[in-house]
Amino acid sequence: MKKTLLSAGALAMTAAVAQAGGIERAANNYGLLFADGDQIELSFSSVSPEVSGDYTPTLATLGGQASTGNMAGGYSQIGFGYKNEFNDKLSFGLFVNQPYGADALYSGGFYNGLRAVWESQQLAAILKYQATDRVSVYGGFRYVRSTADITIPDQMIRASTARNAAAAGNAAAALLGAGVPATDARVIGYQTLAAQLGAVAASPTSLQYDATGDQSGEWGYVVGAAYEIPDIALRVALTYESAITHSFDTTETLPGFGLNLNSSTEIEMPQSVALDFQSGIAKGTLVFGQIKWTEWSVWEVRPAGYDGITGTDVTSFDNDVVTWKLGVGRQFSDNFSGFAQIGFEKSNGGIASRLSPTDGRKSLGIGGQYTQDNVKIRFGAEYVVVGDATDASGVQFSDNNAFGVGMSVSFGF
Repeated sequence: MKKTLLSAGALAMTAAVAQAGGIERAANNYGLLFADGDQIELSFSSVSPEVSGDYTPTLATLGGQASTGNMAGGYSQIGFGYKNEFNDKLSFGLFVNQPYGADALYSGGFYNGLRAVWESQQLAAILKYQATDRVSVYGGFRYVRSTADITIPDQMIRASTARNAAAAGNAAAALLGAGVPATDARVIGYQTLAAQLGAVAASPTSLQYDATGDQSGEWGYVVGAAYEIPDIALRVALTYESAITHSFDTTETLPGFGLNLNSSTEIEMPQSVALDFQSGIAKGTLVFGQIKWTEWSVWEVRPAGYDGITGTDVTSFDNDVVTWKLGVGRQFSDNFSGFAQIGFEKSNGGIASRLSPTDGRKSLGIGGQYTQDNVKIRFGAEYVVVGDATDASGVQFSDNNAFGVGMSVSFGF
């Protein structure tokens, strides 16, 4: 029963389309630390998202198109896991994957040319100590290396600048209408700002904004504890991953505003807490699941030059995210077992990031495992219904989805 349960739990992770909201794509399979003997695991997954939105009538007119088109690029993931038992008490795990990622590119309408790319690599090294036959603790470090690139096209900067110019002009007019003298510093300030922004909005010089964050690698840590009852294949594990703060050497250009700046941009990758559980409920049958909280509300991209001109961030997330997963596994023979899993992430409302314009999700995954001697081959698929969302310009993203497939091969020795 224990071996069947562990196999199904690991299988469920190979087919995951998304892990914990935000831009997380992969999580370390710490369950490998509890597998029998020494292990090597190789995994692969491929995800095809479909995320598009409908422009407001004004933006549709400006861009000549009613829909954004699919803005989410497909992606593939490769992972590696290694577990070595030093003795009955102490074991070691090594994990390599791509934890965070984004590939947003708008190719239709007013947002045409808006692009954001995030790439990352992770290495985690974990020690596990078996304190008793039921209680264990584990911990170690993880190193995450990331790069980021963002482009905001000319027409979006130009339209925003024109709106701000009009707002400044209206503010000046309101003061004059209220009897404030034309020589008042507030009136002069608004009129000057309106004239400056209006000139930029009408400038023949490109207003496209580009920001490139050079590679940044930073350290974090992992701590966890687990309780097991082997006779019924019960395991409950609590894992904490610390936040990691990247400091990107950033190059920003925005010719129309005379911006050509090299600076440093700090972006915090969020801390998280995950509760994993699994238990046999009948001969050859088990349940497993996870509850995970991730502090995505701390994540924002705010380069110095862009912030200085606009007073705001390029993109961010408003809310923390809690994801739920629940599955059941069944052993059909000595060689084959299968599972089914559902996932849920609630909708929080608010303003969605154009980098990831979704709000909540529901998912269904199925898969199986074939075992022959010391080799396990796992495979699965997951379909996700993506929650509707609205961005700061009123663009509505609805009826979206994603589909992913994954497999892994593990060798015991």
